[in-house]
Amino acid sequence: MTRRWVSIVGIISLVVLVLAGMSVAPASGGPVLVRQLVVFDGGVANEAARAVLEAHGATVQRELSHTPFTAFSVLLPEAALPALRQARGVVRVETDFVVEAVAKPGPAPQPNEVLPWGVDRIDADTAWATSKGTGVKVAIIDTGISKSHPDLVDNLKGGVNFVFQKGSVDPTKWDDDNGHGSHVAGTVAAVDNTVGVVGVASQAHLYAVKVLDRRGSGYISDVIDGIYWARNNGMQVINMSLGCNCPSDTLQQAVDDAYAAGVVVVAAAGNSGTSDGSGDTVIYPAKYDSVIAVAATDSNDARAWWSSTGPAVELAAPGVDIYSTWKGTGYNTISGTSMASPHAAGTAALVLASAVLAQFDLDGNGTYSAAEVRAALKATADDLGAAGLDTWYGYGLVDAAEAATGTP
Repeated sequence: MTRRWVSIVGIISLVVLVLAGMSVAPASGGPVLVRQLVVFDGGVANEAARAVLEAHGATVQRELSHTPFTAFSVLLPEAALPALRQARGVVRVETDFVVEAVAKPGPAPQPNEVLPWGVDRIDADTAWATSKGTGVKVAIIDTGISKSHPDLVDNLKGGVNFVFQKGSVDPTKWDDDNGHGSHVAGTVAAVDNTVGVVGVASQAHLYAVKVLDRRGSGYISDVIDGIYWARNNGMQVINMSLGCNCPSDTLQQAVDDAYAAGVVVVAAAGNSGTSDGSGDTVIYPAKYDSVIAVAATDSNDARAWWSSTGPAVELAAPGVDIYSTWKGTGYNTISGTSMASPHAAGTAALVLASAVLAQFDLDGNGTYSAAEVRAALKATADDLGAAGLDTWYGYGLVDAAEAATGTP
């Protein structure tokens, strides 16, 4: 198996990496096999699609079960790709990229509940008199969420697993066996109790969408299916603290469809920024127009030197030394735009549950649409760096209090 690594700063905890163009060469010297995502026209029946794949020597790894189109993740001979792309009913054939999360151990947990500095910095606690995100459904597309964590269980309302484990995919096995997803979930909505931490929206409802395994590894096809699961099951906010330098038309279609359905889609901008902040280094899916790309700042409101930059950056949020929940019943302190994104997702939940709607309720129907939530987050952000919209901080640092209350 040969793998080409996309370079992302390795010292930053829980940075999502990608293994692009995965291929497998059998020991017998047979054809090189590649894992691909094959999307068919909506009019092609499942059986007909499988027949096309079989005719081209493909072995189905899994069928995407929640997409509005027929799609499969397959292994097939690399030499068969040109013919498959031209096969009747095939819309596109793309590399089924591998995404990974890498964890770094942190210090021991605090004995009593603390207000994490990031939650404090965006003034989430000031917003709680108006909104705590009560009942807003937030999907954490990640490594799962701990089913037993005392800071999460009261807000944890369900989930789904897309990871192939022990020879099959059991949709009920969405417990977090890595830690990354639980950390993200804690920043969004850790319960305000007497232990551990408190999240931005401490009464929001969390849903685990497990697309990465215990090593923090998974396929882009799983992410796509997870996005459609979230859309189809009434999620109001999606957080994706993952990504890669791997544009995918099918991934773009998934986030565009979710946003069009009214879901606020938030993602980490990436940790591949340069020390001088030059260049366009934002990763996918954050780079797509329908996604809110979130960059990372430190406790001095300065851009973390590794935080990705570019015109797609929309907001900035705390992402350095963030203390939050971990797998099992643990806690951890880690860094990355993975940690910045849930600050914005949690704020979106506060806005959706807020009674102060008039300022950004553009259609006057008494509720926020995804576009209106996005407008609120941008309009109330605290400008950082160059005046106005810039490629480091976007519109600025998330201001949860102003976004949820309408009061500067």
